[in-house]
Amino acid sequence: MSARAAENDAAPQAATTPTFADLDLPADLLATVQQLGFTTPTEIQSATIPALLAGRDVTGVAQTGTGKTAAFALPMLAGLEPAARRVQALVLVPTRELAIQVADAVQSMAPRGLARVLAIYGGAPYGPQLRGLSDGAQIVVGTPGRVIDMLDKRALDLSELGYLVLDEADEMLRMGFAEDVDRILASAAPTRQTALFSATMPRAIRTVAREHMNDPVEVATSRPSSTTTTITQTYAVVPFRHKVGALARVLATSEAEAAVVFVRTRQTAEEVGNALVERGVSAAAISGDVAQRDRERIIERLRSGLVRVLVATDVAARGMDVDRLGLVVNFDIPREAEAYVHRIGRTGRAGRAGQALTFFTPRERSRLRMIERHTGATMTEASIPTPAQVSEHRARRVLDALPARVSAGRLEMYRDLLAGHVGDGDVVTAAAALLAQSVGDEGPQRSRDEDEITSQSFEPDSGRGGDRGDRRNGPRGGARANGPAQFAGPGTVYRVAVGHTNGVRPQDIVGAITGEGGLRGSDLGKIQIFSRFSLVQITTELSGATLGKIGAARVAGQQLRIRPDEGPRGRAGGDRPHRGGPRSDRGRGPDSHRGPGARRDGFRRKSYDSTR
Repeated sequence: MSARAAENDAAPQAATTPTFADLDLPADLLATVQQLGFTTPTEIQSATIPALLAGRDVTGVAQTGTGKTAAFALPMLAGLEPAARRVQALVLVPTRELAIQVADAVQSMAPRGLARVLAIYGGAPYGPQLRGLSDGAQIVVGTPGRVIDMLDKRALDLSELGYLVLDEADEMLRMGFAEDVDRILASAAPTRQTALFSATMPRAIRTVAREHMNDPVEVATSRPSSTTTTITQTYAVVPFRHKVGALARVLATSEAEAAVVFVRTRQTAEEVGNALVERGVSAAAISGDVAQRDRERIIERLRSGLVRVLVATDVAARGMDVDRLGLVVNFDIPREAEAYVHRIGRTGRAGRAGQALTFFTPRERSRLRMIERHTGATMTEASIPTPAQVSEHRARRVLDALPARVSAGRLEMYRDLLAGHVGDGDVVTAAAALLAQSVGDEGPQRSRDEDEITSQSFEPDSGRGGDRGDRRNGPRGGARANGPAQFAGPGTVYRVAVGHTNGVRPQDIVGAITGEGGLRGSDLGKIQIFSRFSLVQITTELSGATLGKIGAARVAGQQLRIRPDEGPRGRAGGDRPHRGGPRSDRGRGPDSHRGPGARRDGFRRKSYDSTR
């Protein structure tokens, strides 16, 4: 999140709230902050910056969009030694998208020439990252797996580290990075200053704070309001294969000046954005892979009206504030109810009316109920416009503009042409044909969007959050395995070509798939590790391109070569689970796998089930 985004996302402050000039920032850093548009610090910034500037460790409980990146970045930059070409600060984040975004944000806040910021993450070549470290990177923003790799290569030295940040610590816990985080904390200079930020503060996170931090100041921001009365919340039941067509129809009949469409992954953002452009929609897509400067340029085009529709991932949309937004569409259901609240809060601001529409597949009834329980509001079912309704809407807009065109004059040539062409024929019929052509209606022929999608409903007692029957024909190619499912619950079971003989760990697989595939830890279910391969349950759809990227990733020196599992008959050698099955199913207690001297910091995973 950029400095400007942190300010824009802040709630209105009281008149007595201090300005950034009151926070004792160095003069050059304060000047840069003011140039970026910072005026009033957010709640997390007001509470955190003075404590960090005073040298205190800090634990912060803060939701997305509260400005926490600036809260830890500004004190970090204030304490930097510009002349020292060594790693002085390390920020650990759970995903490559966040690593890129945070690195860009920190660099944008640094006065010119003050800091060298480097992002390191898995799924990218080592060469540029190794050169960045050897060239004197001073602030490193990285994912745990790649940081461990750089430590093993002796390319990263944390012995003189002065500042360490754990950002989204609870997400790192869910993604299985416990051991990596523990090792990094143990490798860092004991005299460092530490800041830990998390959306929640479970017991495991508190244990980390107690064992790895020095009398931390605890900061908790107010929980954001769950909904706003100015937003009309609706939903539509749409099979997966019809989502893009349904979205195009909704956008074609919406009166909103601008809209944002939320998706789960950067691959989906690109695919949906391209599909909308092909249908004549003025659209652009952003994800965590988009550089901060390009991201801000795209959002500015949305503000100015050059782009009407923005397709975005949750990470990329952090801090976005556009007054023109009248519609939010959840193309993919958010993973958490809190994310739904944050998404729809992009519209209905400053007292304006807003619309929020969420697509559910026929099997996702339980996700709807989850959101309604969290928000305390009932969502109204909406119908997807038919092709005829889309044409009618467009035609009415053309007709509404006719009076102004008639008043403008200079129509004689067109009257003569029409009269000469029609003669004594039906002028009204000719005008109707011209109107139909103007809105793209070429007559009774079947188009790619003609499939009936307006009468869908939830399947009886479906309850599970997947739409497996529809995914086989979906644009992202997430085919269901032909063999028997290896795990209960929604999603697809994939086979990867690494196992116990490669020394692979569950967190290695999770890190590679999430880092290369643009997924979150919550998109992965159970993991079974066999001697020569592993099975991974993935609950989100994967495109062919995404499968290719994941398959090319290496874990323990071996390419993953991911593919849908075909059941026992499709496995060479009839491989069985190592030593009687995955450890998560053998009834072990939470500490039974620890070796001598292992840390009891509560940050260890209890099983291979990443849905817990």
